[in-house]
Amino acid sequence: MKSEKNIFIAFILNLLFSIIEFIGGSVTGSIAIISDSVHDFGDALSIGISFFLEKKSKKKADMNHTYGYIRYSVMGSVITTIILLVGSIFVIYESIKRIINPIPINYDGMLIFAIFGVIINSIASYATREGKSLNQKAVNLHMLEDVLGWVVVLIGSILMRFTNISVIDPILSISVALFIFVNAFKNFGTILDLFLEVTPKNVNIKELKEHILKVNGVLDVHHIHVRSVDGYNNFATLHVVANKYSDKIKNEVKEELKEHNICHSTVEIELPNEECEDEKCNVNNIKSTHHHHH
Repeated sequence: MKSEKNIFIAFILNLLFSIIEFIGGSVTGSIAIISDSVHDFGDALSIGISFFLEKKSKKKADMNHTYGYIRYSVMGSVITTIILLVGSIFVIYESIKRIINPIPINYDGMLIFAIFGVIINSIASYATREGKSLNQKAVNLHMLEDVLGWVVVLIGSILMRFTNISVIDPILSISVALFIFVNAFKNFGTILDLFLEVTPKNVNIKELKEHILKVNGVLDVHHIHVRSVDGYNNFATLHVVANKYSDKIKNEVKEELKEHNICHSTVEIELPNEECEDEKCNVNNIKSTHHHHH
């Protein structure tokens, strides 16, 4: 599988690089480089986790995981995101200390590191660019941030080389960290939606309902539940009241669901005189079921 190989390449590159970088940051005295190394190490760690979970997520569904293993990939994204959030807070804290007590920086060394940083991370970012799962997107986002981070360090080191204002270093470092924090936070929102079973962004329930009602022979549709397993594949269950049992009606409904980005659906067909099973057991509908008894 291509995606896994790419994630693995990114992992090795980042791990080696973050170690070299940490040494480099300590030698040159640049907090921007040290902060990048923390961030890169976090990335490497999370990519490693992602790699294993992405592999696991490819497993077919079985008795224990009837929905398949795809959410493991999402877990990878959760861990990665948390590492980034913690890492960026740490970096901001360290940078503020530097603004208060500046220390001398070796600008030439910093410049050379920054050039390497841009090159290596561009390769890693290019290697992971085609990911579709949330997990791979998270990995790719990291790679892009790393490139950006290094471009910023590069510009900063050139500026400092000529102006000698060393406070530029921690300021750059804070801006990169804030950028990472905001993006990771957004990513967290997407993941939270998944676990809370929020209706997927690319499915419009109201429109879906209207379209299903237009299918010939359909009288009513209710109990539409749409969930996403991984932010990419959507599943739906629904009850359709039809004038007669017919696979034609069911297939047309399923076709309609496919057009609404739903790849897997369970459709229950009911006849007009049937009492819907859910009505009886659904807590929200207790009031309405009482009316049936009077």
